[in-house]
Amino acid sequence: MIEPFSKKLEKYSTKDVSDSHVNGSLTVIWRDWDKIISHDPKMVYVSSVNPGEIKGPHIHTQRNSFFTCIHGRVIFIIKDKNNTYLEIESSEDEPVMVFVPKNFASAHINLSKNISRVLTLADVAWRPNDNEMINTQFTDYDFNKWK
Repeated sequence: MIEPFSKKLEKYSTKDVSDSHVNGSLTVIWRDWDKIISHDPKMVYVSSVNPGEIKGPHIHTQRNSFFTCIHGRVIFIIKDKNNTYLEIESSEDEPVMVFVPKNFASAHINLSKNISRVLTLADVAWRPNDNEMINTQFTDYDFNKWK
């Protein structure tokens, strides 16, 4: 069975071409030769989460998703098949790719004081009339601990 996982991402400093001072960074999200993702992505998108807000929980019944927070700070909460909650942080400073397989319930909450942005790679492309997402509740999970 496929299980959720997370992977710390490679982050490199980039340098100015004239005097080599650090002018930013580059974070590797996906390379085809890494073989982290079993099926090549069919859709890539960025979603935003307002400060203190929660997206989900819901279940995707058809698609596997790989999430990385690229701006701000987010906690991903995934309910595994043993009804245990996995809590994985991803942020612009400490980028982590979070894998949520299809048929696993998940949510994420923005811990930043500003809007956070999450880059998603999915193995099935979304269509507006898709009916593959099921909303659910984490009635035994304390979201308030993050506020």
